[in-house]
Amino acid sequence: MVGLPARGKSLIAGKAMRYLAWVGIPAKVFNVGTYRRQGTPQPTATFFDPHNTEGERMRRAAAEAALSDMLNWFKAGKGVVAILDATNSTKSRRRWIYETCRDANIETLFVESICDDEDLIMNNILEVKTTSPDYKGQDPEVAAMDFRNRIRNYEKVYETIDDNEKHFTYVKLINVGSTVIINQIKDYLSSRLVYYIQNLHIKPRSIWLSRHGESEYNLTGKIGGDSNISPRGEAYARALPGLLRKSGVPPNTKVVIWTSTLKRTIQTARHLARETGYEKLEWKALDELDSGVCDGLTYEEIAERYPDDFAARDEDKYNYRYRGGESYRDVVIRLEPIIMELERSENVIIVTHQAVLRCIYAYFLNIPQEQSPWMEVPLHTLIKLTPRAYGTEEQRFKADIPAVSTWRAKGTSAKHQEFPTEVKH
Repeated sequence: MVGLPARGKSLIAGKAMRYLAWVGIPAKVFNVGTYRRQGTPQPTATFFDPHNTEGERMRRAAAEAALSDMLNWFKAGKGVVAILDATNSTKSRRRWIYETCRDANIETLFVESICDDEDLIMNNILEVKTTSPDYKGQDPEVAAMDFRNRIRNYEKVYETIDDNEKHFTYVKLINVGSTVIINQIKDYLSSRLVYYIQNLHIKPRSIWLSRHGESEYNLTGKIGGDSNISPRGEAYARALPGLLRKSGVPPNTKVVIWTSTLKRTIQTARHLARETGYEKLEWKALDELDSGVCDGLTYEEIAERYPDDFAARDEDKYNYRYRGGESYRDVVIRLEPIIMELERSENVIIVTHQAVLRCIYAYFLNIPQEQSPWMEVPLHTLIKLTPRAYGTEEQRFKADIPAVSTWRAKGTSAKHQEFPTEVKH
């Protein structure tokens, strides 16, 4: 990463790592600030003054420790992509990184985030002063002023990537990707990463996730199909606009509604679209995991008819593919364009299905692949995700409307739980 503070570098680094892990490429972020905090947990802006020789020595030591750990991580065969998250704001620092990596036979890709949009910078300063460990427990106004001074110290020595570094592989994102400059991209993985990065933006926004209202198939324990929602599912559909308001949508905020092409999601979102006037889009890619020959069966019937398949699915649910259907890995592949579109977008509410929501949720919360298919995503619950520089913030809003539980723990009985009187927490 390259760029001044408050330009979204840590946000981009974190997102790139989560995206790579989500598509099955082991990746890790090495944040130089984390190393620096081991010796200087909460420095003031003067620590970052270029004339502060002791501060410069300690910052260089932190960068060397991060780079050394990164090289050892590669040497141990633990991953494919490492992300060095720091300002790396001078030509000499970038040359040192490039040469060190070249000598270790590691390809380098520099990602520079440039931003002169004052509103965005101020948003990022507010974000940092409330979430960065550097300002934990400090008065927000004092923190903001100190952080502004830290940026000014970096501005004194900052050198953007230019023609003197044209032998580097790099991508420049100018003002949240409104202009993108790409140089010397030579391989598939780099081009895939660059395509992902140029879809990112650092504007503040939220994403809401909801399963469809309880369906007729949910009541009988059947999987798949294209059934209608139940009376309780209809009650949830009517409650959804109020639940969204309760979650805290800022006034005059534009929100887009995304559903699958299946009836139960379209029925669930229809009151939301009518009451709010939000634009609504249907996506085939958001349809539920295709259960092939098991479509329309209960888990009990699957265990009876296909005992070997039922056991294999429990053993490796992420990679298990239904006969004539899909696996969770297949769903992730077809959701990749959805994730790209989601990263380009601002505020979106997605009304879709259990397996699909597990995959999307795993992307934002960095849930390991082997765990994501076992997560509980209850019916009649709205999940609000807010991406931050240091991770994704999550809030859940439960509607007071009972629904069956469709969650089954690994290795448990296939028997369907019928008609509970309250939502499973």
